[in-house]
Amino acid sequence: MKKNMGTADMAIRILLAIIFIILYYTKVVHGTLGIILLILAGIFILTSIIGVCPLYIPFGLNTGKKK
Repeated sequence: MKKNMGTADMAIRILLAIIFIILYYTKVVHGTLGIILLILAGIFILTSIIGVCPLYIPFGLNTGKKK
């Protein structure tokens, strides 16, 4: 797949994932909301690593560099 995420987008997603994980493990957020945030953190990390956001594809979004 063609990458559709820029560096800033990836950095923001990783930062949010770290914040979600910290909130869960410090028990600020717990229960169902905590599990949802952990799943979202995993998705953010995965999409940042591969550089592709599946939600951007149908909308034609691309936050990467223009060629």
